[in-house]
Amino acid sequence: MKSIKAYLLFIAIAFLPLLAFSQERGIPVYSDYLTDNLYLIHPSMAGAANRSTIRLTARQQWFDVDDAPSLQTLSLNGKLNDKIGVGGILYNDSNGNFSQQGAYATFAYHLLLSRDRIALNQLSFGLNVGVMQEKLDETGFDPTDPAIAGIEQTDSYFNVDFGMSYYYLDFYSHFTVKNIIPQNRDIFDDIETDNQRQYLFSLGYVIAPYGSDWSFDPSVMFQYKEETSEASIDANFKVYRDFDFGSLWGGLSYRRSFDGAEYTEDLSTVNNQKLQYITPFIGINYNDFMFAYTYTYQANSVVLTNTGFHQITLGYNFGESNERYHCDCPAINN
Repeated sequence: MKSIKAYLLFIAIAFLPLLAFSQERGIPVYSDYLTDNLYLIHPSMAGAANRSTIRLTARQQWFDVDDAPSLQTLSLNGKLNDKIGVGGILYNDSNGNFSQQGAYATFAYHLLLSRDRIALNQLSFGLNVGVMQEKLDETGFDPTDPAIAGIEQTDSYFNVDFGMSYYYLDFYSHFTVKNIIPQNRDIFDDIETDNQRQYLFSLGYVIAPYGSDWSFDPSVMFQYKEETSEASIDANFKVYRDFDFGSLWGGLSYRRSFDGAEYTEDLSTVNNQKLQYITPFIGINYNDFMFAYTYTYQANSVVLTNTGFHQITLGYNFGESNERYHCDCPAINN
């Protein structure tokens, strides 16, 4: 009996930091932004690039686990004129008996601070307005438990994200606040806080040796949840190689949480582990098309399975490119 209790306690506590960043309202923040898809998490990037873009992503965790987390997104963004950008996102996120579907509409305003359109110096603002529906399927649960309704519960709500981006030549930074408006989810019977506010901050610099077809893009991203004070940081390194047909690129991302969860295997020794993700990715831009593959390895001491997370991103760029800034800024010069 003692060993069973220890095992259950071990399972319940060890995976708390692994679930903390996946059960998010709205689109979970994974590594999508590294595969030419910054708009997915930063609304200020809607229409920031020279051309319009369509991106389709499909992410699946743990192929050997039933009802494992999965995420699909479809996004479109472009500019109406030199200053105004618009976009839209559809997504489906599921994890076991819980799922959510949603749609975002985005308005962005881009302020060019330089005197001409050769030297990039741009400050952008973006606003997302989203409508989400969440489902909790309790039809397969124990009906004798009075806390279980035994039905499929649904709840709908809306929320707002706000973001800012700044590009100066080869330097860039982003700041986004997700889920600004407090909202209660009735399907959780008020046991969950209504504050789901999350902050994202990232910065990077593209290094391109003179006369070389290679460029290098080190960056970091910090995310923080206000109510629970959960925090994590991504350290990223991306490499580009230009060709006549487009570019080949890839890189590596390392995510680590600042918060650990205590667990025990024998009810006498207490250990601590923090979320750690190692994510290699590779992609290609061929003329107007883009394809990328991402694999995430969970590097914690205790994991549910070692099969990792897989994601594919497909993209298409369209519209006329009327300007090219004199900078190595792939997110703008597409």
